[in-house]
Amino acid sequence: MSTASTCATRCSWWDHVTPALKDPISAVTQAFLADPCPYKINLGVGAYRDDEGKPVVLQCVREAEAKIEASNFLESTSTALSSKLVEESAKLVYGEDSDVIKEKRFAGIPALSGTGACRLFAEFQKRFYPESRIYLPDPTWSNHRNIWREVHVPDRTFRYYHPDSKSLNFMALMDDVKNAPDGSFFLLHPCAHNPTGVDPTDEQWREISSLFKVKNHFPFFDVAYQGFASGDVEGDAKAIRIFLEDGHSIGCAQSFSKNMGLYGHRVGVLSVLCNDKIQAMAINSQLQQISRTMYGSPPIHGISIVSKILSDPDIKAIWLKEVKVYLVSSFFFRFCTLFDFHYYKDDWTDSLSIISKCYKVMATRIHRMRVILREALERLESPLNWQHITNQVGMFCFSGLNRAEVYLLEKEFHIYMTPDGRISMAGVTTKNVDYLANAIHEVTACDQDAKILHNTDAYKINTDIRFTSLGTSKTRARGMNLAL
Repeated sequence: MSTASTCATRCSWWDHVTPALKDPISAVTQAFLADPCPYKINLGVGAYRDDEGKPVVLQCVREAEAKIEASNFLESTSTALSSKLVEESAKLVYGEDSDVIKEKRFAGIPALSGTGACRLFAEFQKRFYPESRIYLPDPTWSNHRNIWREVHVPDRTFRYYHPDSKSLNFMALMDDVKNAPDGSFFLLHPCAHNPTGVDPTDEQWREISSLFKVKNHFPFFDVAYQGFASGDVEGDAKAIRIFLEDGHSIGCAQSFSKNMGLYGHRVGVLSVLCNDKIQAMAINSQLQQISRTMYGSPPIHGISIVSKILSDPDIKAIWLKEVKVYLVSSFFFRFCTLFDFHYYKDDWTDSLSIISKCYKVMATRIHRMRVILREALERLESPLNWQHITNQVGMFCFSGLNRAEVYLLEKEFHIYMTPDGRISMAGVTTKNVDYLANAIHEVTACDQDAKILHNTDAYKINTDIRFTSLGTSKTRARGMNLAL
């Protein structure tokens, strides 16, 4: 057989393969990287960044790495290490003093971050409830639907967000929970809902839990942002604790990518509550069998870091402090907003530079940028209500921007976000927030037939320019250190 004939035969195996649909979040990053514009902004990133737009290594992570540096990372993950990670992670969501922990009534397994934990549970659900479906909030993280569809579990949605009020559509949510078939599986975000940043109140969670009990629904919590909603990891587990107190069977997917800044390590845990130790052993064996066909065991280094942080009292205290300082800072910023603190300076950013040294941790900076972005839009006398920016919690802001406005932001201003208008607040910095606010103001304030007044070709980088007021055509770019 000739070389040409062999090649033709070999190539014909894959001629029917077509490109997969682009993931909306990955597509944002790809478009951002392909853009040569020097003042482009990526608001699609789901990992934390500091005020310089750079990844952060927390002090607790440095401390943990220093203590495990002599460990042997060439061996596969040990049973003892896996058990330690699962046990400490379970304490984090269910409560260290809960009966579930004391009686070891839970099964758990390390997973490849939250995505891997969700996929493991989807496989487990399909194996033992093959005719079941999964109810997902509308909206939810885009990959949730892909995960359950990949294992052929049909998905349905329940109403969650009200786009007009930009708040929780609680009555519709309760109606959908009530009307779902008894014994349905529901995916819930216990805190910092992605993408909306809108969470039920404690009382609403109690009503949801009560209705779940009546309907015998199974709550599966995707815990991706514990600590990002309130700055308090205990407070952010309140929804799970409410369901636990009401006697529900519960499943939890945990990720440490965001709240420990370990996105690249892919550390997560899947846990399922059980009736007793015997049931826990049975479920554990099934989860282990499923994981062995997918990835065997996860990388050991990330597991070692998280296990050390959670199990070492001194290092855990550092981590909790790095998260919890948000509580003080959020009050301070609300105080500044109430009394127009920044207007006491000729250049309001001088005020930020004075207090910025107090704010070094993740939840703090995220909330700070929410306040500053809202204030910047209000100073521009935007006709729209931007209160939802600071009402929402967590890493993401569900801006309310429509697809056309998102398109204009990308094409005219080189600002990238998902088509649904979700803004990753981690991508907003003190250097780009005014530019972002000005761009949002222009695309939302202009009439349908009006032209965008912004001409990006006229701008050039000028890092010497200080932040100034926005509004005239010659100062639109200065919020990001740009000048005509």
